Amino acid sequence: MNRSLTRKKFLINSDIAVAGVLCGRGVLRAQPGTTAAVPLASASPLSADNVPDFPEHDPQINRARVKRFVVAGHFNLPAVEKMLVEDPTLINGAIDWGNGDFETALGGASHIGRRDIAEFLLAHNARMDIFAATMLGKIDIVKAAVTAFPNIVHVSGPHKIPLLAHAEKSGPAAEAVLEFLRPLVS
Repeated sequence: MNRSLTRKKFLINSDIAVAGVLCGRGVLRAQPGTTAAVPLASASPLSADNVPDFPEHDPQINRARVKRFVVAGHFNLPAVEKMLVEDPTLINGAIDWGNGDFETALGGASHIGRRDIAEFLLAHNARMDIFAATMLGKIDIVKAAVTAFPNIVHVSGPHKIPLLAHAEKSGPAAEAVLEFLRPLVS
């Protein structure tokens, strides 16, 4: 018996089974030495129609709760603190206001200039983004992002609010960021 051939078939069929699980199709029952039911991902050509349907992982958070949390993130730190104690999964919850206008509580705090709320959310593991970094005056983060992706200065945040407006809302704390961004946006 050729051991390397058996090991190869085992590894190929294991990869196919893992791909099947990840694609939500269950564990494939291909046995070593048999033809696989699903071709390897590398064997099938990429196309716009070749996108797997991944299974849901956890139940979705109630939309009304997320909306309330995101709205509170704009102006109400005590409400944000209370809601986060009650449901820590809200921290990165995003509401779609329509047409892909997604916003988190951190996004709301960032375009309103609520440094206190943004810092609280970040201290509780909210996902930092370029808009929050801009509002908070994190010049090193903003410079690194602009260096890596120069077009980022033209990307708008929630409600199509531009990056520059996030720096303007913060006042003196983001003055260095504002001075850095102004000539890049003009």
